[in-house]
Amino acid sequence: MLSRAFRVPLRQNVTPFTKIVNPRLCLQKQPFRGAATETKEVNITVREALNQALDEELARDPSVFVMGEEVARYNGAYKVSKGLYDKYGDKRIIDTPITEMGFTGLGVGAALAGTRPVIEFMTFNFAMQGIDHIVNSAAKLRYMSGGKINVPIVFRGPNGPPTSVGAQHSQDFAAWLASVPGLKVVVPWNCDDAKGLLKAAIRDDNPVCVLESELGYNETYALSPEAQDADFTIPIGVAKIEREGGDVTLISYGRQVGNCLKVAETLSSQGIDVEVINLRSIRPLDVNTIITSVRKTGRAVTVEEGWPQHGVGAEIIAQINEHAFDYMDAPVERVAGCDVPMPYTKVLEDVAMIHPDNILRAVQKVANRGK
Repeated sequence: MLSRAFRVPLRQNVTPFTKIVNPRLCLQKQPFRGAATETKEVNITVREALNQALDEELARDPSVFVMGEEVARYNGAYKVSKGLYDKYGDKRIIDTPITEMGFTGLGVGAALAGTRPVIEFMTFNFAMQGIDHIVNSAAKLRYMSGGKINVPIVFRGPNGPPTSVGAQHSQDFAAWLASVPGLKVVVPWNCDDAKGLLKAAIRDDNPVCVLESELGYNETYALSPEAQDADFTIPIGVAKIEREGGDVTLISYGRQVGNCLKVAETLSSQGIDVEVINLRSIRPLDVNTIITSVRKTGRAVTVEEGWPQHGVGAEIIAQINEHAFDYMDAPVERVAGCDVPMPYTKVLEDVAMIHPDNILRAVQKVANRGK
């Protein structure tokens, strides 16, 4: 454990955090409903967890339908919708032409008409073709109608860099989309996240972007007993502390949460006790969990696959500066993808992407400041 002798003295008039932050941002954790009591954990892939979520919500609510390129007869480009066409038919699982602008607009119209569309993008890079419908229609209509019109639609698909697909297919849009009032943005990491967040998104009366990882679809994790219940959801806007620690707070989302946990275990042998926060939700952001953690540890590192400028980490640092500046023993470090279009050649791509060593060195840097 690091010494706390170098703690910056606190101002006597610092207001407790719960009174500083807008209460709308401080969503309280809710108990999971219908938790199984005797069910054992099962190991499945993230792809299978997403498939379970879609299957259960299609069965529960006849107003839910899935639409996108190759989602039906082909079982999905990444097989997330595998088996759903055979089970629910062509009125619930709908193949579209290669026209994101068209089927995104159709989905928003269907949501306004009382259904709950799940729009799959083969990649969120292609969602840019339909961005006007997402940002100027789905995100705005509830506000512009004075709350009279709901837009219960989900936009989902792979986001962030895979490998060797070039600059136009390797982008993380979490910061872009989370900057838009009216949208909710969630990013799952493991199977519980994938299932619970997608089910919550489908049930939400607001437009929700579910940003998945192409590289994470095949990852296998234990699905908890609670998550095996058909009524399991994860509240949107609530982060999870995946590992408790007292020296440094490591904050991330999506696939990089797994790398953060590996780094935390490595650093424990060096006497650095790392707390790992899985954000789960980028908008709304669980500021309360972040600030409570960094007030305890006095040091923080943010990790994201997107570009550093105007990124998710930049927003987190701004919140820390506003609400925990007097508690910090070192400047916050950011780990992000390189500030360049993603190279296609493998050698340069490896340099541009995040690796566990990048995270490890950033944590060591903040842990050693002020010693």
